[in-house]
Amino acid sequence: AGAETVKRAVQLDVASRFQESLVCYQEGIDLLLQVVKATTDEAKKQRYRQKISEYMTRAEDIKKHIEKEKKDGKYHKQIRIEENATGFGYEKLFQEYLTEIVSEVWVEDPYIRQIHQASRYLLYNFLRFCELLVKGPCKVKTIHLLTSYEKGSGRSQQITALEEIKQSLSNYGVTLNIDFSSSIHDREIRFNNGWMIKIGRGLDYFKKPQGHFSIGYCDFDLRPCHETTVDVFHTKHTKKM
Repeated sequence: AGAETVKRAVQLDVASRFQESLVCYQEGIDLLLQVVKATTDEAKKQRYRQKISEYMTRAEDIKKHIEKEKKDGKYHKQIRIEENATGFGYEKLFQEYLTEIVSEVWVEDPYIRQIHQASRYLLYNFLRFCELLVKGPCKVKTIHLLTSYEKGSGRSQQITALEEIKQSLSNYGVTLNIDFSSSIHDREIRFNNGWMIKIGRGLDYFKKPQGHFSIGYCDFDLRPCHETTVDVFHTKHTKKM
């Protein structure tokens, strides 16, 4: 398992997918260290130690490279979610960026609405995202939402739902600030630790579940996705709305 994980790390390294490569290197090194402890053959131990040393050196170089890109505001990671892919719940995409220093979050998405539309559950998606923020390990105190108004009679339902989310968040010590714009088009999520995530479809990249009692209805990791691209950046300063 250690050898396979390190092999994957090298492949990601060659493809310049450094953040993913670093994670695989670290996991592979941990697994190989366990092998060393269980091996009685001194010659094998020495070979493993040499390889581990090489991987540790490369992992440290990658870590320095990533930190430099972050410092220079040049960091960019791209994730391609294929049609019908699973395993891309919000935890998968956002968890590694929700460090303990995150206290403020900005969400720009023009379609946090349409609770009644059969093909979309966008207000519920936003609620799921808020639940992720509440669970931590970050200490979010303020969420800023910029979206657009629902058209026609659905507007009052949209506002009622958002106000309910706002009230529920306040019970956890989190303030939700809601603003509306008729010209918003971009979809992005920003954290005050400098991370910015742009998803082509915003929070609405999941397909409609087959039924209310089908696998994937509750657990987004099991829900098939629409094809989309996720771009992750690190900026020196997260812009304010």
